[in-house]
Amino acid sequence: MRVKVTFGRNLRTFALLSAALLSNVANAQTTVITAEKMVDVLSGKTLDFPAIFVGADGRITSIADARTVKWGSEVTHIDMSGKTILPGLIDMHVHLDGPADIGGYRGLEFTDSFWGMTAVGSAQAMLKAGFTTVRNVGSDNRNDIGLKQAIENGYATGPRIIPAGYSLGATGGHCDSTFLPPSLERPTKEEGIADSEDELRYQVRRQRKYGAEVIKVCATGGVFSRNTEPGQQQLSERELRVIADEAHQWGLRVAAHAHGGDGIKAAIKAGIDTIEHASLVDDEGIKLAAARARPVWFSMDIFNTEYTQAEGAKNGVLEDNLRKDREVAQIQRDNFRKAHKAGVKMVFGSDAGVMPHGLVGGQFKTMVEYGMTPIEAIQAATRNAAQALGRERDVGAIAVGRFADIIAVDGDPLANVRELESVKVVIKGGKVVQ
Repeated sequence: MRVKVTFGRNLRTFALLSAALLSNVANAQTTVITAEKMVDVLSGKTLDFPAIFVGADGRITSIADARTVKWGSEVTHIDMSGKTILPGLIDMHVHLDGPADIGGYRGLEFTDSFWGMTAVGSAQAMLKAGFTTVRNVGSDNRNDIGLKQAIENGYATGPRIIPAGYSLGATGGHCDSTFLPPSLERPTKEEGIADSEDELRYQVRRQRKYGAEVIKVCATGGVFSRNTEPGQQQLSERELRVIADEAHQWGLRVAAHAHGGDGIKAAIKAGIDTIEHASLVDDEGIKLAAARARPVWFSMDIFNTEYTQAEGAKNGVLEDNLRKDREVAQIQRDNFRKAHKAGVKMVFGSDAGVMPHGLVGGQFKTMVEYGMTPIEAIQAATRNAAQALGRERDVGAIAVGRFADIIAVDGDPLANVRELESVKVVIKGGKVVQ
């Protein structure tokens, strides 16, 4: 789809601010973005004929009604007539350096630096799909931190990345390397692996030292690891609290991989900020999450099983991993419905890398199928995600002061959320990138 960019064109409609004031304000802008409709995720309403003014720093300076406001010839006009615009989407659980089509022992075919190279394409695929911000929850060799730096310095194209560096976990747990025999493992612990409170505290500090902006910890076993079961708790509540307290002291938030009910409850009690997967959460865990004074958010990847079951074996995923995936999938979806109905705060998390990064928009329809309205699903990937990140001043809404990260679709996503599976235009920081 081609975006029509013009200079100095005037539109007509009633203004959200007075036309006289806006005429003066517009002179200080560098770009104006117009469309037929705009989804305001803060109010949950749709606005007609928005005009979004963007400053040289890529942030929104004012929002008006395009039918009355004027701007001069020095202002670049991005005209998306006939389209609906929304804030750039946020995926809270991705692995950019994990190609979905390489599973199990197939990873041993490639050199260590291969994975960082694949992350470049994954980032581009997510940006093209409309995700202008992603939280990368765990990466070998700090590939996520390096890619973030490359994007910010103009050497690569991709979304804004909130990186975790290495995931933290217990020896033999889901975040550890569990596929190799002892003779092929390193003589020392894998990066991020710790077996005492002091070691865990050190690992929080170490990840932050080298660029982590969120801490990822594995509280339970997992689906795509070897010799762990999803329900197994692998860190105690006290150990998880050490991680949360240390991270919060440094101004970082914590994401806990937690499938099992006991591990989920321990993470909630310990002060963890987001619960990843939350597959086997029980009624007590749901009540704890809904009632906790410091907000806790569930990030539940309820879409990717279609891909893993259809393509996993062909990609090299071991049958034991596919077995765990089958056992967990429907339970997780049913618990998504229960948690949402109970008022648990929810964010969008796809676990991209388990499935192809460019397909993650398909999760919106599954979220709606399991209880959310379209606007709630959209808010999970915009307003809610920004709150869970602590980045409400930067992303998550089309609002004054935030980055002009904006996507456009042809139809009405509030009537048909599957419009988000086919994003037509992506704008990041006021510039068209797709």
